[in-house]
Amino acid sequence: MREKIDALTQNLSRTIVGKAEPIRLVLVALFAGGHALLEDVPGVGKTLLAKTLASSVDGKFQRLQSTPDLLPTDITGTNIWNPKSGEFTFLPGPVFANVFLADEINRATPRTQSALLEVMEEHQVTVDGISRPVPTPFFAIATQNPIEYQGTFALPEAQMDRFMVSLSLGYPSQEEELQMLQRLQDGTQVEDVQPCITLAEVQELRQMCKAVKVDTSLQEYILELVRATRHDEEITLGVSPRGTVALQKATQALAFILGRDYAIPDDIKFLAPYVLSHRLIPASGRRGITVMERLLRSVPIP
Repeated sequence: MREKIDALTQNLSRTIVGKAEPIRLVLVALFAGGHALLEDVPGVGKTLLAKTLASSVDGKFQRLQSTPDLLPTDITGTNIWNPKSGEFTFLPGPVFANVFLADEINRATPRTQSALLEVMEEHQVTVDGISRPVPTPFFAIATQNPIEYQGTFALPEAQMDRFMVSLSLGYPSQEEELQMLQRLQDGTQVEDVQPCITLAEVQELRQMCKAVKVDTSLQEYILELVRATRHDEEITLGVSPRGTVALQKATQALAFILGRDYAIPDDIKFLAPYVLSHRLIPASGRRGITVMERLLRSVPIP
């Protein structure tokens, strides 16, 4: 499986130039069975990353552009009347995919955003009392522009809590942007990306990540970090137990990606800002990632 992971990383690097760390974080979320939230300005490659990932795993890709007039059924699907058969037929929504991209998710209304809560947690959609499973594996990527506030609706805590990692791609360096222009001139397109791993192998990798050993001392370290967010005076709402579980799963996936069958403290230190920061509500004027970095310095490392 090491060759499969390296090939997948290389595929993503062909279209996303110089973003080794964000690519690794997205793969951590994929192999740990979570979802990813990309918070960044337009035009840095968020959609391109999702499309390349879907092409690499030979999975079905669906993209949804969020707008204020979007309805929940535009996401989940709906029953339509079929006059030929004389009965209702279910028309699946875009979430029935292996890689689902919700672009500018904060432009959708809270009612529509809530349509994603069930599918992100339970991998199923319930319409008119009937639950239907989405394809396996199911991986959701959502994007939002953190700078623009007009016509947007902030994601509620319950929604944020369902994203395993939250990250930013950031602007490329001058050398990376030059390399991007050169690849564009050479004709490198996302359509040229060939599958390098099957959906069944992604499922197998997920099972292998669960077998990575996390020592009791590291589990206690995770708990100390999480509990610190619940008692800090600069935090209004601390990390939930779902965040505790997410950090351990992400730690196992990162260790596996790095070629180990055991986790180390550095795995947790690296992942904590990306897994925990978006789950807490800092006091007025504070940034979640800044508070989390301070807590990492104060909690003793095992």
